[in-house]
Amino acid sequence: MRIDLHAHSNISDGTETPAEVMAAAAAAGLNVIALTDHDSTDGWGEASRAAIDHGVALVPGMEISCRTEQGISVHLLSYLHDPTHPGLLEEITKAREARLTRAERMVTLLAEDYPLSWDDVIHHVAPGATLGRPHIADALVAAGVVADRSEAFTSILTSHSRYFVQHYAPAPALAVELVCAAGGVPVFAHPVASARGRVVGESTYHDMIDAGLAGLEVNHRDNPEEGREFLRKLAAQHGLVVTGSSDYHGLGKPNRLGENLTAPDVLGRIEELGTGTAVVR
Repeated sequence: MRIDLHAHSNISDGTETPAEVMAAAAAAGLNVIALTDHDSTDGWGEASRAAIDHGVALVPGMEISCRTEQGISVHLLSYLHDPTHPGLLEEITKAREARLTRAERMVTLLAEDYPLSWDDVIHHVAPGATLGRPHIADALVAAGVVADRSEAFTSILTSHSRYFVQHYAPAPALAVELVCAAGGVPVFAHPVASARGRVVGESTYHDMIDAGLAGLEVNHRDNPEEGREFLRKLAAQHGLVVTGSSDYHGLGKPNRLGENLTAPDVLGRIEELGTGTAVVR
């Protein structure tokens, strides 16, 4: 049983439609795939239909962008939650609107130094998608400013750049509480991915665990091995599930479907805990 619990479509910052992600999962020999677009469940319907067509089980999910009081970015995966839950939906809508305002401001700043317009960015956003920095990166690539998204994020769009603008995001513990209230299963995504930026200290983990955190995404290409050992010990101490995932983005990142996998018994536990919706088979 090959299970990958973290993938993105063009509803957020992937380059493939939800249906294409399901087809790619089948081609990669996966039995189960989770669609976890940023702050959006808009791809669930299309993905569900395609998953059935391709004989792949779909775990409906979402990746929620959070931020600590110290300004550290935290990503929370939510599996099997109710997408219509008022509290979670309100918070996600607030975050998505803030992303849009933030992107507009960043493009205004970038346009002072580069051949970039708002229309250039919108061209790379699928209908209904959550607009973010990856779409700005794609516009910079199209304009010949950078070679690819990776170069854009390590130079022009880094959080230390003068073009970077913060946006609203919920506190990690609040996001965990809302996911649980929506019948979902909250899992901390790539928690020790220090190459992406600052990572949280143990107090944040404990705050999230107290709020109902169910698991840690341990086996992910951006988690260094020494950090994975810390995560395994923490999971054992607190009874958290341990997942492994690709964080697939199509051509948006080098991550390949199935490069890290989740054990079948862990998926079984997630299904036991999730009451907001069901795995599509």
